[in-house]
Amino acid sequence: MSGPFKRRPSLKALPNVGFVKSDILQRRQSSITLKPVAVNQQEVPWDVLDRCLLPVVFCHAAAIIVSTVLNALHISQVSTLTLFIFFTITTIAAVLFYHNLKVTAAGKAVLITGCDSRIGSALARHLDEQGFTVFAGFQTASGNPVAEELKEECSGRLHVLQLDVSSETQILAASLYAVEHLPDGAPGLWAVIHAASWVALGEIEWIPPQVIRKATEINLLGPTRVTQIMLPLVRRARGRIVMITSGLCKVASPVRGIHCGLLAAMEAQAECLRKELRSRGVDVVVVAPGEFTAGNSWLSDQVILEQARDMWGQLCQEQRIEYGKDYFETAVRSLETKYTKCQDADLSPVLRALTDSVIRTFPLPRYTPVTRKEKIQAFIADHFPSSFYDIVYS
Repeated sequence: MSGPFKRRPSLKALPNVGFVKSDILQRRQSSITLKPVAVNQQEVPWDVLDRCLLPVVFCHAAAIIVSTVLNALHISQVSTLTLFIFFTITTIAAVLFYHNLKVTAAGKAVLITGCDSRIGSALARHLDEQGFTVFAGFQTASGNPVAEELKEECSGRLHVLQLDVSSETQILAASLYAVEHLPDGAPGLWAVIHAASWVALGEIEWIPPQVIRKATEINLLGPTRVTQIMLPLVRRARGRIVMITSGLCKVASPVRGIHCGLLAAMEAQAECLRKELRSRGVDVVVVAPGEFTAGNSWLSDQVILEQARDMWGQLCQEQRIEYGKDYFETAVRSLETKYTKCQDADLSPVLRALTDSVIRTFPLPRYTPVTRKEKIQAFIADHFPSSFYDIVYS
């Protein structure tokens, strides 16, 4: 478990720590009233910096070369610093102009999976307001209050689909429905956004095989199959594939091993897919937020305790003796505090990054709407020795 454990009164029955989005959780999540998420137009600073860094380096090299040539030919005595400042200002202005070009939303359609989640439903609402035709895929669409509220509050351009990404039949049905309801003149889908997620938390030895299998189906195999089936429609529109992963999936941490491992696999797949589709005019974008959704959007005390009891019952006697009742119980209470007692996080940076990935003419290959603390942690994990990282974050 990450972080110190805070001791609490004993549980009546020892729980299980492999947390997934069970049917109970899905029903609870579906009953959550949609809250509008304000999206301002302030750019994500990390991503602009990444886009501007390489041109600035080239500006410095160009300034040295041009200054040397002009001085050698006695054409001008202009300094390298003067040329560097001029080239930098001009280049950054051009890069920002290039970066801020937007497409016209009218006549373009997008497919969003996982609209049962807060971020998926908020994105569907926001893109509908922008003028896109939105196909909102729900794990359970029939009788879902969130789906009903979306249909009531959004325009007639929004279509609610039954789309379980682990079901081949439902994916094919969604593709046929999208073809039949594309806007007039639209050659295909402008964007497919993978927002479906199945959260599996717990130390790896504790998580049952069926939970790992389900997490793999929804977080990796399902999105891969959705991409395969929808890609011809995206290719016709020369659109983009958007994958939501995590900015912390490369940061080693207990409890999130299975979930972050699958998200890291999605990032690797996105990198390969980007190279494969570059010549086809299709962009592949990764949006990697940090802890963008508070636990009470996913988990409740009841869900944690019920699933924990199930997992404790599946541990063998040797595992129970090895970990012990106190360690297991404290670990569960630690997760309960972290994932159910905190307030909802601000989704506007994530929503802004997702919107940019859809509406920008030339989107960035990767958006990282993370906090400064998370950015520093990820940077240290990537570029510093593991021993140094362990000293700082142990």
